[in-house]
Amino acid sequence: MTIYDITVPISESVPIYEGDPKAVIETFLAMADGGPANVSKLCFGAHTGTHVDAPNHFIEGTRRVEDLELDKMIGACTVVEIPGDVLAIEPEHLAGIGAAERILFKTRNSAFWNTPEDGFRTDFTYISPDAARLLAERRLKLVGIDYLSVEKFGSDAFPTHIALLEKEIVILEGLDLRNVPAGDYELVCLPLKYFGGKGDGAPARTVLLKK
Repeated sequence: MTIYDITVPISESVPIYEGDPKAVIETFLAMADGGPANVSKLCFGAHTGTHVDAPNHFIEGTRRVEDLELDKMIGACTVVEIPGDVLAIEPEHLAGIGAAERILFKTRNSAFWNTPEDGFRTDFTYISPDAARLLAERRLKLVGIDYLSVEKFGSDAFPTHIALLEKEIVILEGLDLRNVPAGDYELVCLPLKYFGGKGDGAPARTVLLKK
């Protein structure tokens, strides 16, 4: 079995979506300084690195990240590769997704992870609202993409997010698909389980399995 770790590591240099809190990782206790153990302190937003969006991210009063069913995030998955000249995933790009219940889009965005020092990119490929509505009609369990949002940068109405989240489709963002060929896999995505805040999302260790 081949295991592809498609998780973007959280670090102080990881690109952060514009306006979100910067990741801070500090040493809280150090044995080298006389502490009884080594203990790190982590501080970051819920949408840092590879993460899931819960419905409450954009639809007030709906399901929170702790309410998401694990079977939506574990199971058969198809990675669909989108041509490198595509800036918006449109309905015509969905013809080859077959009967999959979980779809991950591999786009030109994956190459952005080669140079994280460039910071957050606003020119990422996204899912158009029309394509999102078609995906929502299929009642998928999960839709993922290889950058920090499925939505066009600068959107103020968030139609792509809302089309998916109102059908309780889990959105998985910030994937590193550089080394993953298009095809069928088993997805294992486990978001951090926490209580408090708005429950709008959580970082998630995410892998693909290929037998």
